[in-house]
Amino acid sequence: MHVSPQYRESWEGFWSTTSDTPGEAIWDSDPSLTSVPHSELLLPYADTSLPVVDLGCGNGTQTRYLSTVFARALGVDLSHAAIGHARRADTAGVAEFAQLDLVDEDAVRALSRRIGDTNVYMRAVIHQSEPEARPAVAAAVAALLGERGRAFVVELTPESKEVLQKATAGPGGPPAKLRKVIEHGLKPADASEEEVPELLIGAGLTALASGDTALAQTEHMADGTRIELPARWFVLAAAS
Repeated sequence: MHVSPQYRESWEGFWSTTSDTPGEAIWDSDPSLTSVPHSELLLPYADTSLPVVDLGCGNGTQTRYLSTVFARALGVDLSHAAIGHARRADTAGVAEFAQLDLVDEDAVRALSRRIGDTNVYMRAVIHQSEPEARPAVAAAVAALLGERGRAFVVELTPESKEVLQKATAGPGGPPAKLRKVIEHGLKPADASEEEVPELLIGAGLTALASGDTALAQTEHMADGTRIELPARWFVLAAAS
């Protein structure tokens, strides 16, 4: 199985028209607002001597931070253009980056064989995936963890749509970074609240911890406040 050509082209188009400027993508927030607090939630359960794979790494901002926490960090993304951004930004060479379609079971298995049991970081990937591909995305997390790895998965909840609608309804319409997401046919907060935990359980994962949070964006409302999207996080392991 693979993602649809249209979905692939949407992401390739988005990243191909995005500059290397940090924060240009609406979700490219500073690690202090994202992977730092997320890692603090994961670390009580994770073996940091294992690698970590950042699924849907985009331009690699969070991957580079994760490389300071885990023995080895690898960022993967569907988009070749995103991987290009990530490699250019990693001037110190602290992480590794590779193109990967999470829905491609053979490619995921090949990665698992290459790196062994690994920790996983996945921020807001399921909610914008094509509905028919979501079970395979969850299965990819399970396949990579093996027996010893632990995952931190955070996904937008339906309440995020209300925040985005409010942002879009401003006097000038959607702010520029959100407008770009819409123009490329990307669909944030497209999964139901029940769907994400059901997919994770269905993939053979068990939640060790979970909670509510908000994902800070690099864009702002018309009144200048930062856009923060309601989300739910899970620390996961393979079900015994």
